[in-house]
Amino acid sequence: MDLILLFKAAIMGIVEGLTEFLPVSSTGHLILAGSLIGFTDATVHSAKLFEIVIQAGAIVAVVIVYWQRVREALAGVVGGDARQRRFVLNVLIGFLPAAILGVLFNKAIKAHLFTPAVVAATFILGGLVILWAERRPASTVRVNSVDELTPLDALKVGLAQSLALVPGTSRSGATIIGGMLFGLSRKVATDFSFFLAIPILIGASVYSLWKERASLSGADVPLLVVGTVVSFLVAWIVVRWLLRYISTHDFTPFAWYRIAFGIVVLVTWWQGWITWAA
Repeated sequence: MDLILLFKAAIMGIVEGLTEFLPVSSTGHLILAGSLIGFTDATVHSAKLFEIVIQAGAIVAVVIVYWQRVREALAGVVGGDARQRRFVLNVLIGFLPAAILGVLFNKAIKAHLFTPAVVAATFILGGLVILWAERRPASTVRVNSVDELTPLDALKVGLAQSLALVPGTSRSGATIIGGMLFGLSRKVATDFSFFLAIPILIGASVYSLWKERASLSGADVPLLVVGTVVSFLVAWIVVRWLLRYISTHDFTPFAWYRIAFGIVVLVTWWQGWITWAA
């Protein structure tokens, strides 16, 4: 295996781990990183599949960070704990909208929405929405614990997560900021976003692997292993950092970053430096 290719896989794993759970769109950053280092379908076998599969590493990181709650939820479902069953039901409700819409409209979205203009617009619009959400009065918060979520709250956040099907939106950004706009505290919105990531990203990885199983080869395994392991390590650090960060800070810096990144998308597309619609 080419060591340079493994190094590039590690870089992509770093990008995935850094951006998957921040409200900045991991997809947009993976496109940029892949174009800059030459890690695309034009140069690497199944590069797009690689980007989806390495999400598994990020998911394992979330499961480890939240292992106590995950273990309690699983035990509660089996043991008949009403609180844990309600929690698992809410996660399922939040998961379904994006899963269903993704299966139904994935091809249409890729065909019509994956354009530089759409990616740039969603980055910038997302940044503006974050600025607006962070300027709302604290009195609008009505849910201060994940256990206080109702099925309707979960459905609303799940519908917000569906917006992430539009390139550049950011799954984490849609669920966290959507949750805040629906009355969840910043901490609850972030926690629930992480919990929703577990089924949605596992589902996306398994679905993509199954669809592309015929194109996979033994040569892909080292790249997938390196990317997944690096993604896990970086995501574990980022998730722990973000939970500390939100205890004393808001998401305003990420809003300005999104706006700046949207401008980067426009400039690099206009100059022909990055093929954003690849």
